[in-house]
Amino acid sequence: MTPTALVLSGGGARGAYEAGVLSWILEDAAARGVRPHLHALCGTSVGAIHAAFLAANLHDPVGASARMNHLWTSLELDRVLRLRIPQALGLWRVVLGGNAGAGMFDPRPLMALVGRAIDWPRIRTNLAQGRLNALTVTATHVATGSPVVFLEAPDEIADPVGFGRKVQVRRDRIGSPHVLASAAIPLVFPPVAIDGDLYADGGLRLNTPMGPAIRLGARKLLVIALNRKDDRPELGTGRYPGAPFLLGKVLDAFLLDHVDQDLENLERVNRLLADVRAAGGDDVVARMAEDARARGDAVHHPVDALAIHPSQDLGELAGDHLRRLSVLGRGGTVHALLKLVDIGEGSGSDLASYLLFDRAYTRELLELGRADAEREGDRLRSFLGWVVSEGDGR
Repeated sequence: MTPTALVLSGGGARGAYEAGVLSWILEDAAARGVRPHLHALCGTSVGAIHAAFLAANLHDPVGASARMNHLWTSLELDRVLRLRIPQALGLWRVVLGGNAGAGMFDPRPLMALVGRAIDWPRIRTNLAQGRLNALTVTATHVATGSPVVFLEAPDEIADPVGFGRKVQVRRDRIGSPHVLASAAIPLVFPPVAIDGDLYADGGLRLNTPMGPAIRLGARKLLVIALNRKDDRPELGTGRYPGAPFLLGKVLDAFLLDHVDQDLENLERVNRLLADVRAAGGDDVVARMAEDARARGDAVHHPVDALAIHPSQDLGELAGDHLRRLSVLGRGGTVHALLKLVDIGEGSGSDLASYLLFDRAYTRELLELGRADAEREGDRLRSFLGWVVSEGDGR
């Protein structure tokens, strides 16, 4: 079977869409008696949470889908993004720094949620039993700004190489701190300490971790994107946007736009390899591979990719959600803050879409992800090519 990796990117509350796609895939596999197997699970930010969750649940796809659905449809914004007096009094640390980590919101509810949701020892079991060959979680090393790819894999899986000098690879037993560090959105949550070093959101530098998957040997990538494939104008002519609108677009550039660029680069490399093979034959390709190995670099191979994009704009859905809350006159402290800074500017609320950890919004995204996955069902089944189970040794 062709080594296949699942690439899960960051996007805050938009990750509910990612969960919807995954939920449909897991349930479809179980309904057809398929045994899920992945060469690698590679995640960043909220994608890191999903990657670790799946790594711990590949043995039980139906249960995994049910637990994922429950998790995303039971969120309450004021509990996930808890704003209390200690956070308000410590906001100066968010701006000026200090001897203690600080963010706008209390990270403890998210820490508790991640800790409860993932059976960490089961990751080791699924790796040992061959349901998964490798798990990576990417975070940003605060002191240097370098992306760090935390890798958990059996010893026979070689470390991925060829990233360049900025990206570091560290083998570790992945746990709650690695995932929380990868999801620690700057300013929103404080950085997380791992072995004495501080780490923050991996999406700052490597939001769509296709590189780790390819360098671990994957030849097929299933990528779940969190942005529409087509961009449409969101402001009327003659309108100058405010800071929230622009900040939302900055986050889009950091966290969403790279997936399309990475897919274009992948296709460019695929075409180049095809041209080299056509012009020089297999001998030239083999010599290129030998040269790459000799200098300790990654060997280039054709890699097939399938990307699933939302059929609706998730920022527009966030704007609709905030407007409904305004009409109904409910929401709470954090809702009020989001409505204050990110509504009425254009047709969407991109900034709010990353922070709306609210069950009404996330349920809508979850259902959209499931619907989009079902629409692409035949392509997904053909691409994944999972085999029918004859007893998985549970």
